[in-house]
Amino acid sequence: MVNFELYKVFYLTAKSGSLSKAAKELYITQPSVSHSIKLLEESLGLPLFARTSKGVDLTKEGAILYSYIEQAYNFISLAEEKLNELRNFSSGEIKIGGSDSLCKHYLLPFLESFHVQYPHIQINLVHGTTPEIVKNLKEGKIDIGIVRTPIHDDQLQVREGITIQDCFVTGPKYRELSKGKVTLAELLAYPIILFSSNSSSRKFVTRLFSDNGLLLEPEIELGSVDLLIEFAKIGFGVSFVTKEFVAKELAEGSLFEVNLEASIPSTKIGIITLKNMPLSTAAAAFVAELENPG
Repeated sequence: MVNFELYKVFYLTAKSGSLSKAAKELYITQPSVSHSIKLLEESLGLPLFARTSKGVDLTKEGAILYSYIEQAYNFISLAEEKLNELRNFSSGEIKIGGSDSLCKHYLLPFLESFHVQYPHIQINLVHGTTPEIVKNLKEGKIDIGIVRTPIHDDQLQVREGITIQDCFVTGPKYRELSKGKVTLAELLAYPIILFSSNSSSRKFVTRLFSDNGLLLEPEIELGSVDLLIEFAKIGFGVSFVTKEFVAKELAEGSLFEVNLEASIPSTKIGIITLKNMPLSTAAAAFVAELENPG
């Protein structure tokens, strides 16, 4: 039988690095904390802590155990939060993961609308790449992830959001690219500006060139769509961006869309959640708004 109290003592001791701090948080004595840890170590047959002058440190075995127990506590805390939100829709929290560009250019209007409807629901945004967002979702650190599709994972439920269209843009310096038709091979003669290599946008455009027998090697790599826009504007080269995210710049003439001969396939924004993990009332309402804008 699993003694959850022992794991609770272990978790709080490991988190604080101190027997006395764990005892204070648990409202028990320090010898009781030591005894509980000894019982757990005997049960598992492995040492979990090493004493130091400042308190205790996890052993290698203890660190492995802690990585799992921490996830369990995250899920327990998440479950308690969800139940509380089900009791009272006027309070609660939604944790959403997404890239900087998707948060700013896609999520912001939805967040604004949702906040007007439910001003007491706290919204926390966690920024990251698609692999980081998936990891955070599986560890219970976020409720909803916003990513570019396709994404394939048996543990995830993927709902489709809006369709987006990527394109190459440039500033006035290379404006000629917006006039006559340009092939992918011809575009490689110009300095190319892309997202960093671990982004889904970068993988998408690299695959586009690879499928046409071309090697895409950017001259500049950047970490945000805002920098991609600004670097293209001032003449550093040609940036690969989502067209919907630069509509203003294209309309005002500070950016120009490259007139590519090849067509770039459109993609969809995916709203990802864990399968078999019910959403809170607030999170479900937000997902419904994303699925049915307007």
